[in-house]
Amino acid sequence: MSPTTGLKYTRDHEWIATDGDLSTVGVTGHAADALGDVVYLDLPAVGTTIKAGDACGEIESTKSVSDLFAPADGEVTEINEAAVAAPGLVNTDPFGTGWLFRMRITGTPDLMDATAYAALIEGA
Repeated sequence: MSPTTGLKYTRDHEWIATDGDLSTVGVTGHAADALGDVVYLDLPAVGTTIKAGDACGEIESTKSVSDLFAPADGEVTEINEAAVAAPGLVNTDPFGTGWLFRMRITGTPDLMDATAYAALIEGA
């Protein structure tokens, strides 16, 4: 699954889409494919302050348990309850209904555009 233009990406395979003062966060199609069938999501609670690069949750699949890393500094404002109830949405629609949480950003690290992220996963 190719990276979507208009989003920003981390080296840990999270994506972030900013709309006004809120940003939506999810994992990339590349990460979803590598994880296999996602069966459980442990997402940060609403109101949690997160720091870019720090583990802020877990994604459990039939293959493994992987940390979810914060793509930016900020506060979690919403979690995707639909994805928590049906974690397979991360596999079937990682850039749409499989988003994980929304946050209000207070600081952003050096994120990649779609071209740079594509180069990263092609070199992996």
